[in-house]
Amino acid sequence: MVRIAYDPTPYHFDHGVLELPDIVARLGYEYLQLTPHPEFGPFHRRPKADDDLVDALRKRAADAGVKIVALQPVQRISWPEEPQREAAVRNFSRVIEICERLGVDTINTEFSGRPERGEDSEAGFYRSMEELIPKAEKAGVRINIDPHPDDFVEDGLEAWRVIRGLNSKQVGFVYVGSHTFHMGDRAATLIPEVGDRLGAVFVADTYDHHRSNGLRYITNPPGNPARVHQHNAIGNGDVDWQELFDALGRTGYLDREDAVIVSNVFGENESADEVAPSQRERILQLIEAAARS
Repeated sequence: MVRIAYDPTPYHFDHGVLELPDIVARLGYEYLQLTPHPEFGPFHRRPKADDDLVDALRKRAADAGVKIVALQPVQRISWPEEPQREAAVRNFSRVIEICERLGVDTINTEFSGRPERGEDSEAGFYRSMEELIPKAEKAGVRINIDPHPDDFVEDGLEAWRVIRGLNSKQVGFVYVGSHTFHMGDRAATLIPEVGDRLGAVFVADTYDHHRSNGLRYITNPPGNPARVHQHNAIGNGDVDWQELFDALGRTGYLDREDAVIVSNVFGENESADEVAPSQRERILQLIEAAARS
């Protein structure tokens, strides 16, 4: 059955990375997805964890009864400028090494290119993956990619086509609920299209920025290219969770032992202690409802 993991981002700013497994266990989760923590793997920079820290984290997780199911680095692997892209490949290679040492077989990440230079970013992505896929294969690590708002590809179907163009089963897709309305709001058709290459699902709610004639959010000056979304608790947004989980059920994702659903709510850190357990219960309810339907 699918595993339910927790993204501890709300606790990054007040707790060290070695404290996270105990926090995750206290919140009622068996599984942890490790997102960019400043003392372990910061955004866009080389991971700061040496082998001693990696080993210590692995032990702390085991002592807490928590399994680290994935790392989520954010590196500029699709950047249109070569110095940044080359540095990102070096950084990402170190993440793969860390995964191998931690006993983690999954990386969930983003394209991290630029929408105003889509062609250059896509070319950079394919260059990066030519180097990274062989390293991931050797380490036994699968890479799953999310089309993040403000990336060179935001539409979910187009992102899947970019991933499919790699012609490698080592790379899969991440469906992020809070990116639904940037991806095209078509879980019912996109998830079957991706099929068994769906590697992870992130669960957080968001409001549909297209509603109210595009005036759901007002940014100034009008027409600027800002992207807006949230990572709210289920129900505090417009995502059709029944549609999403029904699609996951129909495609068999919820029955896969390697599948993972990550609760990644981090819009209101002050309520994290209450939201985290309720998110887990709501996810279980959605799984049960999908099984009945």
